[in-house]
Amino acid sequence: MNDPGAATNLMVWLITLIVILAILLPQMFKIMREYERAVVFRLGKFQETKGPGLIVLIPFIDKVERVDLRVLTINVDRQEAITKDNVTVQVDAITFFRVVDAERAVIQVERYIAATSLLAQTTLRSVVGQVELDELLAERDTINKNIQETIDTHTDPWGIKVVSVEVRDVILPETMKRAMARQAETERDRRAKIINAEGEYQAAAKLVEAGKMIETTPTALQLRFLQAMSAISEENATFAVLPLPLDFFNAFKPHEVTDLGKDKGTDQG
Repeated sequence: MNDPGAATNLMVWLITLIVILAILLPQMFKIMREYERAVVFRLGKFQETKGPGLIVLIPFIDKVERVDLRVLTINVDRQEAITKDNVTVQVDAITFFRVVDAERAVIQVERYIAATSLLAQTTLRSVVGQVELDELLAERDTINKNIQETIDTHTDPWGIKVVSVEVRDVILPETMKRAMARQAETERDRRAKIINAEGEYQAAAKLVEAGKMIETTPTALQLRFLQAMSAISEENATFAVLPLPLDFFNAFKPHEVTDLGKDKGTDQG
């Protein structure tokens, strides 16, 4: 006959064993994803970096800090900055970075994401203050590169690589917007006048060239005359035009003075 006390003790041991395993197993085994690394501290001292996959730890002795190696983004909130030519603007940006050394990201800086965000804000204001407004608006790629290189230089000891920085919006004061609009309108008027003047200059040059050609080639003048007659005949006109060769009018020119003298001398003789 079975002893009830022995069965109870066995049940207690089984329950105790299950509880112990339920507590120890999560502390002993952890699974790191492909983009994760585990920075292991043993009794507070850095031990090693493990992962990805299944890692084995000493329960209650090893502590783990998970680090994400994917590209992370930080939104730099809109803030006021003063450009080199003393124009107050509001700018915001977005920063892309990733952890390249999990050990340094955990040991060298506290909360590396917050630290990188604050550094991006101060660097944005600093770089904007070193350029003029026109450069800030026209050379956005250069500004982005300068900000990225500056942040990356400071975060390199932390094991963080800044991939890129993009300045998204540059908001100008209303007075500056109106001044820029007037400047753009004036510039467009100036370009229009220059183009008009260049067109008139080219047209005048062609007219001079055509005049020289007509002067040296009488046939060209005759062809131009016929072309004008053709254009007039295409319109609804109530008169008729009879084109005559220009040589026809030579017969009506007065004789030279020398010729008249010779004629008078001949008559007197």
